[in-house]
Amino acid sequence: MMQDKITNVLIVGVGGQGTLLTSRIIAQVAVQMGYDVKVSEIHGMAQRGGSVVSQVRYGTKIYSPIIKKGDADIILGFEKIETARWLDYLKPDGMVIINNERVNPLPVMSGKAKYPDNIHEKIAAILPQTVIVNATEIATDIGNVKAANVALVGLLSAAVGIPAEEVEKAITDIVPRKALEVNLQAFREGRNRYRMAG
Repeated sequence: MMQDKITNVLIVGVGGQGTLLTSRIIAQVAVQMGYDVKVSEIHGMAQRGGSVVSQVRYGTKIYSPIIKKGDADIILGFEKIETARWLDYLKPDGMVIINNERVNPLPVMSGKAKYPDNIHEKIAAILPQTVIVNATEIATDIGNVKAANVALVGLLSAAVGIPAEEVEKAITDIVPRKALEVNLQAFREGRNRYRMAG
C-alpha cells in the first residue's frame, strides 16, 4: 500500500455483484496494516440493477469517509457503464480496473436506450492506467460466479503492492467458511492475471 498518504479507492457496480463485501475486505486489510480507515456505502435499488458504490479511504489519519471528485486513486469497476459513470472521481494519474461485464440498466432493458459499444476500450484509450479483466470468467472457471469480486480484489492487490498474505487473512476472517476456498482461489487467480497482463 502507498506510504504516508491517503489512498482513496472507489468501488462501483450494481446490486448483487459483491461490491460491499469487497469494501469490507479492503478496509480490513488496511486495518491489519495499521492504517486509519473510513468506509462509505451508497446503495441503489439492487433488485433493478441499481448502482452500488463503496468508498474506502485509508492512511495515517482519515477524517472523512467521502471521496471528492478528482480524488480517487483507484476505481475498481465491477461493470462497464458504472465504471464510466464515475470516472470524474478519478485523479488524473489514477488507475482504473474494469471487469469486462455488461449488466443492462433498466433504460436499455426497456428499449429506451442503447448500451454503448466498447465502452471499456474507450476508457482505456483515454486513461493509460486502465486494466481490463474478465473477472466473471475467472470466477466461473473456478466454480462460483459470485467470486468475481474477490478476483478483482486479487488484481487490485497485485496492482498496488498489497501483500497477498494480508488479503488472504482478511478473506479468511470475513468470508463464510463454506465459500472460503473458492474465494481464495479467485483471489489468487486475480493476482496471477495482473502479473500476466504486466
